Amino acid sequence: MAWRSVGANNEDLIRQLREYGVIASDAVERAMIATDRKHYSPRNPYMDAPQPIGGGVTISAPHMHAFALEYLRDHLKPGAHVLDVGSGSGYLTACFYRYIQAKGDNPDTRIVGIEHQAALVQMSKSNLNADDSSMLDSGKLIIVEGDGRKGFSAHAPYDAIHVGAAAPETPTELINQLANGGRLIVPVGPEGGSQYMQQYDKDGNGKVNMTRLMGVMYVPLTDLRS
Repeated sequence: MAWRSVGANNEDLIRQLREYGVIASDAVERAMIATDRKHYSPRNPYMDAPQPIGGGVTISAPHMHAFALEYLRDHLKPGAHVLDVGSGSGYLTACFYRYIQAKGDNPDTRIVGIEHQAALVQMSKSNLNADDSSMLDSGKLIIVEGDGRKGFSAHAPYDAIHVGAAAPETPTELINQLANGGRLIVPVGPEGGSQYMQQYDKDGNGKVNMTRLMGVMYVPLTDLRS
């Protein structure tokens, strides 16, 4: 199974995820091959399991990042606004950027990674610059410090929102910042209890529909004070 695999290098890891059917599209495969996890995961970057990155935080397993890209790919278009809540080391934020840029260059594109730990914000910027400094230099990808539970209204509404930690209940404020026609994927459930990756789609009239995708286990979505 994919979550038991280990790649010899980044390309080998992504190849295995494609063979296992976790990655279903060429565009997601290309974005993940182009974003070498060695820049974002100091330990075991090519093991398909969560890894510590400091501050009591982990980078999610590669297969979960692949699922996120696949679930959101139809909303990742040139000119889109994307919010990555709990952006951690910056890996998935970089994948979002590369996926969209491969589709076409648009000055209106904005990919926002929000992280509540100042040390992780600085680390992720360093990681992104070590990978390819043109991502941050473009102004299309930004990393901000803040409480991700409140979203980031400066660039709302968002066509796609990904949350990398578990909300205890439906994240109303993030749904409020979702554009009509947009999609949010977020793990929902109590710490240590039953959690599910849930997908929220907002139609053209603002009506929201929820789909339960799979059982998951994530750390809770918090800020520094709670």
